[in-house]
Amino acid sequence: MQRAQVGGHHPPAGRVNGGEGQALEFGRLQHFFHLCTQAVDQVLSVRPPNRSARLSPATPTDSRLPSMQRSGCTKKKRVAGEDRDADASTMKMHPNQLTVSPETVRTLVDQQFPEWRSLPVRSITAQGTVNAIFRIGDRLAARFPLESADVESTRRQLKAEAEAARELAGRTRCPTPEPVALGEPGAGYPLPWSVQTWLPGIVAVNEDPGGSYPFARELADFIGDLRAIDTRGRTFASTGRGGELQSHDAWMETCFRHSEQLLDVPRLRRVWATLRDLPRGAAEDVMAHGDLIPGNVLVSAGRITGILDIGGFGPADPSLDLVSAWHLLEAGPRQALRDHLGCDDLEWERGKAWAFVQAMGLVWYYVESNPAMSRTGQQSLERVLADQSPA
Repeated sequence: MQRAQVGGHHPPAGRVNGGEGQALEFGRLQHFFHLCTQAVDQVLSVRPPNRSARLSPATPTDSRLPSMQRSGCTKKKRVAGEDRDADASTMKMHPNQLTVSPETVRTLVDQQFPEWRSLPVRSITAQGTVNAIFRIGDRLAARFPLESADVESTRRQLKAEAEAARELAGRTRCPTPEPVALGEPGAGYPLPWSVQTWLPGIVAVNEDPGGSYPFARELADFIGDLRAIDTRGRTFASTGRGGELQSHDAWMETCFRHSEQLLDVPRLRRVWATLRDLPRGAAEDVMAHGDLIPGNVLVSAGRITGILDIGGFGPADPSLDLVSAWHLLEAGPRQALRDHLGCDDLEWERGKAWAFVQAMGLVWYYVESNPAMSRTGQQSLERVLADQSPA
């Protein structure tokens, strides 16, 4: 399986990631951001800143539904996902963004999956920037790509994401969504879409676990579980985060240019000049999530209840998932995560570099359209700068 993109929620440096998964970041999205830069420039110049295919089920022995009780994870006893139910935001984040209404989703579900006609459809508030998310009943989530794209390439992407999710299912100590079905275009929506299992919990944007040492250890365990999965000879095959740092120079220049009214760009340029030169070292690629930002982590009482946006699971630089140390943790728990994973200085600094790349894109790109995502980027940059020697 070639990895179409690592980091995707993600701000402009991978999946414009974020949360339930905005993801903000490169790969396919880097190409998109290149196409829309002129449109963004215009904005900043005014104000800175066939029948649906049922997928084969995931590992049948996996018992996360309904129990979801696994070592290192806690279950919150309440109505699943009640914290995320709400009207989806109508603010557009991308120049080519599609509109997906609950009425459209209701029609598509009724037409393509008649067995779900009795289940309510609800839009939810999510930090994701790649998909609009809708609940179907209490156990399913439908994901609709937000950016206009070619139908066949979108279908291939969704199938690749489902395969990645299926490979990961049941192999970590924390629950991850499992693929259920693929939907087809219809009812005015032009692209294929996907259905996966719903996980209860509160996104870490809304319940900050950054000061929790148990959370840091669980996060380290999750990263360790991913690394223990065999790459089967696969290596990083994307243009997004997870390869060579210097390949992101052009993107970083775009970020610096668009951040001049928002951030201390001269200082950030000096930081990047140091981080970009960090060597890869001899470490081989390992399996990684690729977008461990707050919007992709579900929590309850400072403990992990699930990890979202796992379609980018694949081989990458071992330091890539260390972005979570700066996106999610304060200084003490951050050090605890490092100690738990046994990171050497080079691996740790490269993790900081990947967090820097992602955060720089999040701040300016979402400053108007997704303020929570922009604030995530700002907080991560503050943590990175606090860890840097005075420049």
